[in-house]
Amino acid sequence: MGKGKSVTHVIDKEWCKGCGICVHFCPTQVLELDKRGKVEAVRPEDCIACMLCELRCPDLAIQIIENQEGEND
Repeated sequence: MGKGKSVTHVIDKEWCKGCGICVHFCPTQVLELDKRGKVEAVRPEDCIACMLCELRCPDLAIQIIENQEGEND
């Protein structure tokens, strides 16, 4: 990820069925399933914005938004 950028993971927990596809495809292990079996970004600072989670989610429950410096969460 470029200098001065960060990523926001927008996860719709109602749409997430907990299949784990996004967790499996994440190359930097940013995502994990929580106690309810729903995905969450546990290490967002490690995200490289490859978008594999967003592209592979069969339920369109995750969206990656790249922020410029100063736009974090």
